[in-house]
Amino acid sequence: MRRWRALIVLGTAQFLMVLDTSVMNVSISQLVEDFDTDVTAIQGVITLYTLVMAAFMITGGKLGDMLGRRRGFAIGLVVYGVGSALTAVAPVLPVLALGWSVIEGLGASLVLPALAALVAGAYRGRDRAVAYGVIGGLAGAGIAVGPLVGGWVTTYLTWRLVFAGEAVLVVAMLCCIGWIPDQPRTGPRPRLDVVGALLSALGLALVVLGVLQSSSWGWLRPRNSPVTVFGFSLTLFVIAAGVVVLWLFREWERHQLQQGREPLIRFSLLAVPPLRAGLTMLLCQNLILLGLFFTIPLYLQIVQGYNAFETGLQLLPVSVTMLLSAMSGPLLGRVASPRTVVRLALLVLLASILWLLATVEPQIDTLSFALSMALLGLGMGLLASQLGNVTQSSVGEARRSEVGGLQYTAQNLGSSLGTALVGALLIGALVNVFTTRIESHPDISEAAREQTSIALQAGVSFVSTDQVRAAATRAGLPPSEADAIVDAYADAQIQALKAAVLVTAAVTLAAFPFTRHLPRRKLGEQPNPTGHQMP
Repeated sequence: MRRWRALIVLGTAQFLMVLDTSVMNVSISQLVEDFDTDVTAIQGVITLYTLVMAAFMITGGKLGDMLGRRRGFAIGLVVYGVGSALTAVAPVLPVLALGWSVIEGLGASLVLPALAALVAGAYRGRDRAVAYGVIGGLAGAGIAVGPLVGGWVTTYLTWRLVFAGEAVLVVAMLCCIGWIPDQPRTGPRPRLDVVGALLSALGLALVVLGVLQSSSWGWLRPRNSPVTVFGFSLTLFVIAAGVVVLWLFREWERHQLQQGREPLIRFSLLAVPPLRAGLTMLLCQNLILLGLFFTIPLYLQIVQGYNAFETGLQLLPVSVTMLLSAMSGPLLGRVASPRTVVRLALLVLLASILWLLATVEPQIDTLSFALSMALLGLGMGLLASQLGNVTQSSVGEARRSEVGGLQYTAQNLGSSLGTALVGALLIGALVNVFTTRIESHPDISEAAREQTSIALQAGVSFVSTDQVRAAATRAGLPPSEADAIVDAYADAQIQALKAAVLVTAAVTLAAFPFTRHLPRRKLGEQPNPTGHQMP
């Protein structure tokens, strides 16, 4: 039992990191009310959290090597705890964004790469497979507990208690930090590539910012864009600038190596096929999961009118099956290779998403919805049971923290893009369908169409039909026209939600070709089953 004490602390940290996002997702409606804002602003806060983690995760991995992995893990926990405490007392939205999105995000960027490396360093062979299965299972448990407990606390008490509890839990973990073995560093102390850190963070930030703002700026035709470039929206230019900065980052890292200096990241790692495949799958997994976990609560809360606790209950099947299937990873590893398990997981995911697509209707079929959620959790858990072990087993001990940084960068970049891209497409589809419906509706006058068009140009958010009716009444529209506009908006809501869900199905299909480089052998069979381990 003594050898598993480290896993208690490390697993609790993983649980904590996942809990945050799941709590926020089911509390969207309450956060909108508490901070007197809209869904788009809360979407921005959620995206900023994962963006900060994605932008600084590589740097966090390097700092873990410099400070020592256990010390870096402990410092990250302290930063994370401070952010949780500030979030618990946030009086306004900017303070919420600072405490949760920025400070907690920075703390997580130190905790997670060190966590991945510490698990790999503490366990070997089948024990390592078990450890990563437990870590994946606890990530599933965070998703399980987040919607249910977070929803209950949000509905009957306040969501702030969740973050206050996190701060207390951080203190408890710090008291047990000695349970984690820390391997001493060999060789010279690494140095931080400051220029590389800034370039990587800026490039990733610009890409995700462009995707996020596309819902209000527009992709090509400007809607609410602060400026236009040659008559086009700013969106694609911001994304292109991010791509250019990331290219400069890669060139700078090559220059660092040529000069005999320590780079922030060795891009030669991405030449290792199992590692490259594992990172791609992690990005796709989180893009799908966070995209759905942004879309589904909107459907349940805005369209169906559920409160946060009722939303958590509806999401319970996905949480339970994800926990169980993630914990089954070690057992599956004895009979099937990671490639086989991941391909099976993708097939299950695709089936669950298509099933979910059929349940998104004005009147929810709760049984069908629950079964589709259970199937979704099964697929996600199967992925979670394999990918952490695949990435860490692809390299040698010296590159554990670096790969941990890459691993969680891929996950959080996927999370950022999932929330931003799916959210942007949701709003875009909502505008397009709503505009089409009111233009062709015989009961809506030309004057009402013009008023609606002006309102859409000023910006749109995913709101309830009651809010649309209230806005139509304030505009002085007669009841028949108000009813017609509400009907058109309700139809647009469903079509937009289905479009958003369909995007995640497309990502699932696009992920299949990347599985061919995953290990064909069971990872516990030999120390380096991939044959591609880096020194």
